[in-house]
Amino acid sequence: MTRQFDFLVIGSGIAGISFALKASRHGTVALLSKSSLDDTNTSYAQGGIAAVTYSPDSFEKHIADTIVAGDGHCDVAVVEKVITEAPQQIEELLNWGIDFDRDGDGKFDLHREGGHSEHRILHHKDNTGYEIQEALIRKLRTIPNIEIFENTFAIEIITQHHMGEVVTMHTPNIECYGAYVLDQRTNHIHTYLSKVTLLATGGIGGVYATTTNPDVATGDGIAMVHRARGVIKDMEFVQFHPTAFYNPGERPTFLITEAIRGYGAILRGQDGREFMQKYDDRGSLAPRDIVARAIDNEMKIKGHDFVYLDVTHKDAEETKDHFPNIYKKCLEHGIDITKDFIPVSPTQHYVCGGIVVDMNARTSINRLYAAGECSCTGLHGANRLASNSLIEAIVYADVAAKDAAKHIRDYSWNTQIPAWDDEGTKLPEEMVLITQSFREVEQIMSSYVGIVRSNLRLQRAMRRLEILFKETEDLFDRSVVSRELCELRNVISVAYLIIKHALRRKESRGLHYTVDYPKRANGSESNLSV
Repeated sequence: MTRQFDFLVIGSGIAGISFALKASRHGTVALLSKSSLDDTNTSYAQGGIAAVTYSPDSFEKHIADTIVAGDGHCDVAVVEKVITEAPQQIEELLNWGIDFDRDGDGKFDLHREGGHSEHRILHHKDNTGYEIQEALIRKLRTIPNIEIFENTFAIEIITQHHMGEVVTMHTPNIECYGAYVLDQRTNHIHTYLSKVTLLATGGIGGVYATTTNPDVATGDGIAMVHRARGVIKDMEFVQFHPTAFYNPGERPTFLITEAIRGYGAILRGQDGREFMQKYDDRGSLAPRDIVARAIDNEMKIKGHDFVYLDVTHKDAEETKDHFPNIYKKCLEHGIDITKDFIPVSPTQHYVCGGIVVDMNARTSINRLYAAGECSCTGLHGANRLASNSLIEAIVYADVAAKDAAKHIRDYSWNTQIPAWDDEGTKLPEEMVLITQSFREVEQIMSSYVGIVRSNLRLQRAMRRLEILFKETEDLFDRSVVSRELCELRNVISVAYLIIKHALRRKESRGLHYTVDYPKRANGSESNLSV
């Protein structure tokens, strides 16, 4: 079956839905969700959304904080754009019915997080992402021009390659005509033709054994663009959130928001002693990359699996009011955070690299845009400043919708696209092959491509991954397509890109720390050195 829409949106988080809402003013929209509409990285964002709201905060301060956290790798023009446009986008969220906490005077109750010099984090308790997601879904369902397809999985974006042309990285004017999409309820593959396509496929957590990301985060958009010979960069900058709740076997790992450190929580070793002052003058409020490496170092020195986060010195009722979900989650495990320390350890959380986009969210492939975590705008540089991701997503969804609206009349559907060809394929003999390969990828990446790296570890990871790549491509060529098999292909592609980019960077910068090059390329000590 072939479907035609003006706009095709792949992903249903804040970037995908906000783009769809705005694009619907200019044409028909198909919005694809791999699972249910609310199963997104956005839903799991606890802390909040950063924006300059009140004095003494200023754009200049937020810009400076972002650039410092990015360790000299940010695109300054992009930083200025996102931060100065943030208040306008916050107003749009409010108009869509999103509720942020306010104080007794009706002003926003702003949080502060690591790396921020001021209180500027708008939030809804400690489940901001869920509040945003639910409000966006409510708004989405009121727009007749948007057709929602849940449980639909994009297998490949369609380019000239699918019409028999040879496409390489050097092919000029690669174009996207839509996507081949698996309906998971019927297992049929349909062709979705579009004039414009937006990728908003989220993160890459499925590449690692422990992650705060939902199971749907398998780097699908990044992998599809890589196979389509689009430009990807900065994949070595993988952020590990320093304070995930230590509960072995739980997936996704429950996040203990950075806002709790901004509120006053202190990191302590298992001996009860504070340790962050050894690593950074900002202590527990240092940026995430520094805190994650410090915790990793403390655990390795002591031979421990976790450290503690202590909020017991704060007012108990205020703590429960600010962080009700964290309080409830910990209590389920016998931990009263108003009286007991919280066991935490670093876990994969975010990727700063991804599909390269310009300041209009255009990728290197014509008619294809990207926004949200799957994209690389230049905002985050080598390390994302806390709570900058949601605002980046909505700002870039906005510029993508505006730019696409200008050009939508210049495009037409390419009706010469062939149907998906699965002739000669059959069901995989053993699903265990896919499951086991998935586990091997997770183990390779967690063991060799984590917070601390070396050339030896990276090279070993690449050799192991090459074997899995060949086995999986062979399986894909002779098997009926399934979501599980496609996700395996995607995590292997993403893992390859992370390792390739990490091997290429001959320095330690931001989230990429290697024992072989402990200094930055300019000769200065990396701000990650411990």
